[in-house]
Amino acid sequence: MRKRIVAGNWKMNKTYDDAIALVSEVVNMVKDEVTGQTEVVLCPPSVFLTTLKQYLPAGGRISLGAQNCHEKASGAYTGEISASMLQSIGVNYVILGHSERRQYFNESNAQLAEKVDAALANGLTPIFCCGESLEMREGGDYVGFVKEQLTQSLFHLTPEQFASIVIAYEPIWAIGTGLTASSQQAQDMHLALRQHLASQYGEEVAQNTSILYGGSANAQNAAELFAQPDVDGGLIGGASLKSRDFTTVVKANN
Repeated sequence: MRKRIVAGNWKMNKTYDDAIALVSEVVNMVKDEVTGQTEVVLCPPSVFLTTLKQYLPAGGRISLGAQNCHEKASGAYTGEISASMLQSIGVNYVILGHSERRQYFNESNAQLAEKVDAALANGLTPIFCCGESLEMREGGDYVGFVKEQLTQSLFHLTPEQFASIVIAYEPIWAIGTGLTASSQQAQDMHLALRQHLASQYGEEVAQNTSILYGGSANAQNAAELFAQPDVDGGLIGGASLKSRDFTTVVKANN
């Protein structure tokens, strides 16, 4: 039975006081309203991680995630954060390969493979992002393109290592554009990715891998998206910045 997950990627948003208010609201709403087994992962800006950890109930359904980590263990990399630093403050998850990191910071599949290795070596669960642009969706082999992202960044892992990976499919054309993939489009890609995993690691590993949808899921469309058989939750952007909207999305995944 694969894990159902809703992760909130706050990106570069919220001040210190705003972040405390938001996490407090989410914790209380989830405690009071959410049944079922969905795990919630909050991924705030890194400067807030230590503070917000104190607001999460110990042993509860809410975990802490980071938005990125560096591939090196330590060194002269000004402004960067290592996987061991994240592990040392109680972070459980780390988002890797988000389309914005690929686009704005030129992260390659090879570099992301190193980041995945660093995260796993420090006991972090990578939420590995993959997805295609609008141009690729309209004019290219977009399924093959996304499969290749997995192949180049993840398929060096052993089956035991891969068991710690969470995939997030994010159609880049549906992030911050107001567009959203239909539930059938999401299901078709998730199924294709699961079949790709099975070709490398076997059916059992593929069926146990959580694949999240990361393309502008919100309080209005989450239930339909999450009802698809190969959609195991979501990596939520804008809707994670409002406690009511985010809690509604979490509830939709049960």
